[in-house]
Amino acid sequence: MGLLDFLFSIVKALCGESSQPEGEKPTGAQRPPRPQEPLSPLPGAWPSTPQQDRLRYQDRNQANQQNEHYTSLRAKANQEGDAMAKCFQQSHDAYSRREGALAKELSEKGKRHERTMEALNAEASAFIFRENNLDREPGELDLHGLYVKEAITYSDKAIKEARQRGDSQIRLIVGKGLHSNGNVAKIKPALEDLMKQLNLPVEVDPQNAGVLIVQLA
Repeated sequence: MGLLDFLFSIVKALCGESSQPEGEKPTGAQRPPRPQEPLSPLPGAWPSTPQQDRLRYQDRNQANQQNEHYTSLRAKANQEGDAMAKCFQQSHDAYSRREGALAKELSEKGKRHERTMEALNAEASAFIFRENNLDREPGELDLHGLYVKEAITYSDKAIKEARQRGDSQIRLIVGKGLHSNGNVAKIKPALEDLMKQLNLPVEVDPQNAGVLIVQLA
């Protein structure tokens, strides 16, 4: 080896340049591939627990009952109800004074307010029922946000549909009455009375006091 070749080999060694020819694969042990990072699960990818489902539904129920469209419908219905009651009272007073024509006029006006009130409440109940039951199972009914009469109507319809499907039971989510006037449940005892009339066994869910289990078979 000449002097120049010797000096050139020293420079290559100091610079760390590999003597492996470009494009040729290295021999011997190779570096193992980097393990792939585990993918984060998508929301809802893992099964949720009953407690998590319950809390999720409770949050949604509260949001639905505070929905501006829903509260506006209920408020307008209440106004119509007040106007109806006022007209009927005035009609009664006019009749007592033997003002028959005025009494009839006021009575008809009160009936118009009554029809408007019922239409507004029907729209509100349809909205809250639909929103609260978007992803419920067919044999489970959420009745939050409904008035007693509305809850009875929806429950009766659901029972008939459940029987047509051949279901052995139906679950009625009535709540514990914590948001009712005086914190007294109203829907729950009304539905228990309905089940007695229909001769259907009903019991409170031991896991949730706000749920009634109705046996259909």
